[in-house]
Amino acid sequence: MVEPIPLTKFGVTELEAQHALDRLKVRDVEYADLYFESRTSESVSMEEGIVKRAAKSISQGVGVRATAGEKTGFAYSDELTKKDLEIAADTARYIASSPKGDSPVPVPTQRRPTRDLYPMERAKAEVATAERVALLNEIDAEARRYDPRIKNVMASFNTEYKVVAVATSDGTLVSDVQPLSRLQITCIAEEGDNRQVGSFGGGGRVVFEYYREGDRHLSYAREAAREAILNLSAVDAPAGVMPVVLAGGWPGILLHEAIGH
Repeated sequence: MVEPIPLTKFGVTELEAQHALDRLKVRDVEYADLYFESRTSESVSMEEGIVKRAAKSISQGVGVRATAGEKTGFAYSDELTKKDLEIAADTARYIASSPKGDSPVPVPTQRRPTRDLYPMERAKAEVATAERVALLNEIDAEARRYDPRIKNVMASFNTEYKVVAVATSDGTLVSDVQPLSRLQITCIAEEGDNRQVGSFGGGGRVVFEYYREGDRHLSYAREAAREAILNLSAVDAPAGVMPVVLAGGWPGILLHEAIGH
């Protein structure tokens, strides 16, 4: 179990979040919550031994929800400041048709530990671009080493590091860290006029070090190269006019796949 991430991660204090909830929690508002999210996305791609693209983006914001009877008010802000948080809270409360004259009902904050579903050192989420490029260079070299007929290697590494927190009107504060990454490799093999492609990759809610464990990134490269080389000797699938028997059930699917595409 891990302790919730402090709201200062999102640029606000717990006191400011509580103040926003106080503005929402009037007598006819039965429930309200604040949803904070911060997302960092990075991608690096390589082709022909050259880095073709490197990008990084950061986005964050807060969503506010208030429920009064059968009505629910939603509001959001891309700016995480005390003023913007209060404006979003007032907007959600207004949508839920809450009388503005009622007094807020303060509630105590209850920090609730959460399960660590994706164990990781948070510092590991920050991986230098040079390390990502080095990983792709090793992949490029390994794929070409597999067979001289591998003429080109395209590899990309994409990551997302998302942190979310939810503060509710009943005093609950929970949070989660959600890493996400994928390594994708495509190899092009050539033999005379024959040119074939092989692809392989993997990923999940894992961090950068996952791909270096047991040289996992190199095994991905070899598999992509193997598929490309194997395709050089592949023969064309049978084609032409063939008898087709449609049984009872769902024969329309077969027709769709054969003709619709």
